[in-house]
Parts: sequence; structure tokens; C-alpha cells
Amino acid sequence: MKFGLIGTFGSAQQMVDLAVEAERAGWDGFFAWDGISVGAIDTFDPWTLLGAIAVKTSRIRLGAMVFSLARRRPWKVAREALTVDHLSGGRLVIPVGLGATDDGGYSRVSGDDVERRTRAERLDDALAILDLAWRGETFSYTGKQYQVRDLVFRPRPVQRPRVPVWIVGVWPAPRSMQRAIAWDGILPSRHGDPFEPLTPQELRAIADHVAERRAAAGLSGPYDIVVEGVLPEEPAQARERVRALEEAGVTWFVESRWEGEGATPEKLLERARQAPPAG
Repeated sequence: MKFGLIGTFGSAQQMVDLAVEAERAGWDGFFAWDGISVGAIDTFDPWTLLGAIAVKTSRIRLGAMVFSLARRRPWKVAREALTVDHLSGGRLVIPVGLGATDDGGYSRVSGDDVERRTRAERLDDALAILDLAWRGETFSYTGKQYQVRDLVFRPRPVQRPRVPVWIVGVWPAPRSMQRAIAWDGILPSRHGDPFEPLTPQELRAIADHVAERRAAAGLSGPYDIVVEGVLPEEPAQARERVRALEEAGVTWFVESRWEGEGATPEKLLERARQAPPAG
């Protein structure tokens, strides 16, 4: 299992420093986060941060947890992703979802539709456009929310056939799960209560479901099952939790410390300098 760390608090420079220290300590991934206006939290553009981090690191995988793709223009995301993918030498991953309605991206901005169906249609169109854009050939696309004509994006990504995309999949909602299964990884979320952690038994069921459906669809290649959270402070309990997640089929654990969970810039830097947890 691989381990990532989210830079939840701090200045832009502190985020870059945090990623550098995480790489030195042996972490596998560093993630920014995507929001517009989140209370009193200092909020920075994730693409700009990732570009800066890409040129200061050499090994660690980079992304943001999670990009609200439904409120971003897909042709702009395609170019931003290409740029960070090349700056990092092919270390970018793009976790995406419908987007929270309470981060200022929808509910506080005039003219944006918060209706779930519209967000889902935007997400599906955006994913289709990204896939076509990263092939490096001229394309057109007509979807329910977006239409493009005679676009071409060059160069192609360093990563082939495309930059990996992890998608929030609501378990056991069929449409949400099918969307995630078709791409490169899933961030599983509980239907009705996305903040309630899934049990190892539920995660095992999700992993089995994904494997079965991908095989039936003829899909092959690496696929990640990604869980966010905070491991117990006691080492033995942390190792037990890691083993349970590995046995459930989880491939990534991303440490996500927010307010009340020791998420000051100083404490995050201290955590980054420690070796990632091990089973």
C-alpha cells in the first residue's frame, strides 16, 4: 500500500516545503486540495501549487483531493494537467468528484447550478473531453453540458495512455460506481453519509465489485482504491489498521488532517518528516 499526505493548512511556500519534506521522508504522494472559499482557511489554487511542487520534487506523486471537475472548464483542466504532468516528469494523478456545494464553488457564486444531475452531467462531459484531449489528435465532442469543435492538445501527456484519474464512487450507487470503474481508481464514499468511514469489510466488497466489473468490461491495467483518513497515533494500532486496509484491497491511504486533527502548518511539517506508516 502507498501513502500520501494532504497539505491542508499553511502558506503557499509552506505547502511547497511540506511536499519536499514528505518526499525526503519516503511518502509516496503529496496532495493539495481544491476549494474556492472555505471559511477562514487560507486557500490557494491547486494547479499553481502543483506546478511549483513539481519542479522542487523528483519522485513523489502529485494531485489534489479532490478536484471539483464539475465546476472547472475541461479544456482548461486538460491544459493545466498537461503542464503539471510534463513539469513533474509524469507524476500527476487527478482525483475528481462532483464538488462540494458548500465551498463557495456553487452555493456562493451566482450563475452556477448546484443541482446534482447537472453536476454529474458536467463531470461526465469533462471526463470524455479530457480523454479525447490527451490523445493529441484533433477532436470534437457534443455532450449534455459541453460542446467543443476541432480542438487539439499537444504535446501529449508524459504518462500513457493518459494522466491517471481517480473518481469519487458512491457505494453502492450503480451510476456513480460505473463512472469510477471505467477510469483508473476510486475514492469510495458511503451513500448518504460520505464522512462516515467505510469498514474493511465494505472496502473488500467494493474492491471485489470493481475487479469483477472491470474484468467483465475487458478493462485491464493498474487500478487504485484510495482511502482518506487519519491513522491511530499508537504505532501498533496504526499497523493493525494498515494491515486491515491492505487485506481489503486498498492501494493508497491518504492522510487527511483538518481542523481539530493536529493540522497546523508546524504539526503537518512534523508529520511529513516522519516516515509514512507501514503494515
